[in-house]
Amino acid sequence: MEISRIGDFVLGLAPEDIPDDAWRAAKRSLLDLVGVWAAGRTTPLSRIVHDHAAELFGPGGRPAALTFDGRAVSPAGAALAGGMTIDSIDAHDGYRPSKGHAGCGLLPALVASVQATGRPTAGPDFLAALVVGYEIACRTAVAQHTSVPDYHATGSWSAVGCAAVAARCLDLDLERLRHAMGIAEYHGPRSQMMRVIDHPTMLKDSSGWGAMAGVSAAWLARDGFTGAPAITVEAEAAADLWDTLGSTWLMTEQYIKPWPVCRWAQPSIEGVLRLVRSHGLSAADVRRVEIATFHEATRLQGRAPTDTETAQYAICFPVAAALVHGDVPVAQIVGEGLRDEAVLTMARRIDLVEDAECQSHFPARRTAKVSLELADGRRLESGLVDPSGDPDNPMSDADLRAKFHRLAAPVLGADRAAAMEEAIGRFDSRELALADLLGQLPAAPASAARAETPEPVP
Repeated sequence: MEISRIGDFVLGLAPEDIPDDAWRAAKRSLLDLVGVWAAGRTTPLSRIVHDHAAELFGPGGRPAALTFDGRAVSPAGAALAGGMTIDSIDAHDGYRPSKGHAGCGLLPALVASVQATGRPTAGPDFLAALVVGYEIACRTAVAQHTSVPDYHATGSWSAVGCAAVAARCLDLDLERLRHAMGIAEYHGPRSQMMRVIDHPTMLKDSSGWGAMAGVSAAWLARDGFTGAPAITVEAEAAADLWDTLGSTWLMTEQYIKPWPVCRWAQPSIEGVLRLVRSHGLSAADVRRVEIATFHEATRLQGRAPTDTETAQYAICFPVAAALVHGDVPVAQIVGEGLRDEAVLTMARRIDLVEDAECQSHFPARRTAKVSLELADGRRLESGLVDPSGDPDNPMSDADLRAKFHRLAAPVLGADRAAAMEEAIGRFDSRELALADLLGQLPAAPASAARAETPEPVP
């Protein structure tokens, strides 16, 4: 596809150009991301990065407000804090071929850019810009994964999508858009994803850093800074990916997670819950658990996490929580939930093994097989399990709304959460704008203001 056609899509896509299924998917992802964003404000990671943004990213001439906080910072600082906050609760949507999560950085980058530029403000225009970001970022991801051997984290490719939405807000011309995407590609964080799998820390999926790089790239391009071309966008080898822009909508192919842990752990949780529910079992009935899955997932070893990050990049701990409590709520991976002795005891009974069939499906599918050895000597097998929430097994609207309220209500309060859900549901109307959505936010959630970095779990 010629770069001019990509530019027309980025800078000129109108709400009426978006098919109904992509439009509905955008509203679902928006609701989901806002809920995760709210829950993320309860984490130590979010507190640290918000204070960092307030201290080092001054508002300058085009300020944006830190969401769920209220302090004025630069658009790049707001994108950084927002992206890292959503990433701090690993419950956000994703795209399987990308092995990552486009929306995590895109939404904060778009919110910050709208606040700093004043456009687009109407709900339909905001959603159209969000769709642009998903379509650009997901194609960039696949282009990168097929052209380099290393597995890079989300921020490395979502930066290009963030640059595109910021360029749209700044009303850049085609040439400056090219430079914005090129700068973002070059300066995007080419982070070693498996390092964080093996050694979980607050680095997470680099989504916040990618959002910051993308927003900064657009502002630099506005002022004449050069950086074109973005190879993932303009290389001939990637042409087939970009030829489908505007005809195949990757917005409709995002998955939504039921639980706030790595997607690679979700089929194992799903398999365990299916077995215990279908056979009427309790944790006391289970002597041992074996989980067979793909290689990358077997590196999510954590049985006794010391913090939120190690709890999310784990399989044994969240599977144990599902066995003991029938669910994996946010409270399980933050604060006292990490010290749940019943869950820690069960986690020691879980073994991970690599499975060739599961490996053959990755990354197009994330699968696992669960075996339960029961106290009465029986052995139960789940068979091959795909996680719920995939495009071919989507989460229902009712379940999505329930997830949103589980995440958002403890931070926003039930009334604000309900008002925010209602506003997102009516974002089709030009009578609503981003300000109507942000107006439902408290200036600083009490839970976030009080958050302290916990002591390591002994």
